[in-house]
Amino acid sequence: MTITFLCFREKNRVVYRGKWIFRWHGSLMKSILNVAIPNGVENGIFQLVKVALSSIVALFGTYQIAANGVAQSIWSLAALAGVAMGPVFLTVIGQCMGTGNTEAAEYHFKKLTKLTLFVSAVWNLLVFILTPVFLHFYSLSPDTKRLVVWLVLIHNVFNAAFYPFSGALSNGLRAAGDVKFTMYVSVVSTVAVRLLLAYLLGITLQMGVIGIALAMVCDWVARAVLFIWRERTGKWKTFQVIKQ
Repeated sequence: MTITFLCFREKNRVVYRGKWIFRWHGSLMKSILNVAIPNGVENGIFQLVKVALSSIVALFGTYQIAANGVAQSIWSLAALAGVAMGPVFLTVIGQCMGTGNTEAAEYHFKKLTKLTLFVSAVWNLLVFILTPVFLHFYSLSPDTKRLVVWLVLIHNVFNAAFYPFSGALSNGLRAAGDVKFTMYVSVVSTVAVRLLLAYLLGITLQMGVIGIALAMVCDWVARAVLFIWRERTGKWKTFQVIKQ
């Protein structure tokens, strides 16, 4: 509420106007929804699959459940580098495409991807090195701690190598207006790769939470391959989010 109130202050470079709040702008609303709806569908499917994966994990032994819970806490920390670069792609690529400068957008796609790879690699390595330190704060059996280390190793290696493409790069495509392609890829990959592989590896092949982790990183690899291909085709240059 405070932020909203401050947005009405006249001295700001960008301010709210009371008369604008309830003004109907059909074409602008359509442009916004064309981006928001695919993104909402993608996030909704992901959350549903996440619940399904939690149910699969609950079928395993107590020490595997504990290891998965601790590993996920460390994963959240390790993923911060790649996640933090997502809004950077949205902002930079969005501004380039907003001005119609596709050459600048293509240049920044490459530059930001390289930066994301470097930052993710350094950060994931640091988190993995510190994992034994983090485990001192948990009362776990030696077997559980070893499993946590393996889970973190699997996550961090693939997070550093593929998440910059499957996560951050996809935000650049969304910023360019290529939201339907990213939605289709994300939904199909989440269900057909992450969920089905998790069942196959985790339950059928009895790999437990290691199988769940492998299914997750295979999802990243599949998305990364498709998003890299999409970026190189240049199809995203033909989209325009806000039509003048």
